[in-house]
Amino acid sequence: MTSDQVREVRTLDERVLVVHDTGVVAGASDPVLVWHHGSPSTGALLAPVVDAAAERGVRVVSYARPGYGGSTPAPGRDVASAATDVVQVLDALGVGRAFALGYSGGGPHALACAALLGDRVPAVAAVASLAPFTDDAPWWEGMVAPGGLHAAVRGRETRAAFALTETFDRTVFVDDDWEALRGSWAPLGDDAARAEAAGPDGLVDDDVAYVSPWGVDLGTVAQPALVVQGGRDRVVPVTHGTALIQRLARGELWHRPHDGHVSVLAAVPLAIEWLLQHR
Repeated sequence: MTSDQVREVRTLDERVLVVHDTGVVAGASDPVLVWHHGSPSTGALLAPVVDAAAERGVRVVSYARPGYGGSTPAPGRDVASAATDVVQVLDALGVGRAFALGYSGGGPHALACAALLGDRVPAVAAVASLAPFTDDAPWWEGMVAPGGLHAAVRGRETRAAFALTETFDRTVFVDDDWEALRGSWAPLGDDAARAEAAGPDGLVDDDVAYVSPWGVDLGTVAQPALVVQGGRDRVVPVTHGTALIQRLARGELWHRPHDGHVSVLAAVPLAIEWLLQHR
């Protein structure tokens, strides 16, 4: 597996973003993929993503969103702010164009980058991604443990208070999810645990951003966009995949009826191949 090179990027508004980078894989012309992590996460590179990318000659860059993994918190940030951060990361690394691949809470941020960064994002893929908030039955339907998002609807202070007593509901994952977390996707669970131990700021701000106006219209995503959705997902239910594909002008939906929220990540290598078809 390619090593994880870590550096700090100072933004124009004097924040720090912690950036993880596999570096050049085969040559200076390697395609680059920005991995938008889920919630919670440290932003560190995950072996299954890095390995799948390296096998296809792809360099992977990830950054810890504000409040995660050493990046400066930014209370009140919206989903669209990811584009401002990503363009500064790419500029610091000397990268012109990069595919966007987001998982779970990273999905909205990947889609925002596609909408706002134009040709710098040739294609985007969102796996198990939330759809823009509508506060109606379809948005909530099928979520097993939506307490954090319900609290976020009432504002950051309420969401932060909820975090003080929040506990993990193991039933949000189906058996195949747990099998994946015991197997090749164990690094995902380990990383989430490290992020949780570091404090709730990143997750609180993520949740508030998801249930607030995103600051971006997904109808402006002109690039090819892939939506991958598990049919047994109890964290981000199938209604979200349907809602996303209805908003994306060039969207393609992969419905994986037997997958849950983690087992759907088996599609990541195929999603990377799909992205590479749109260089």
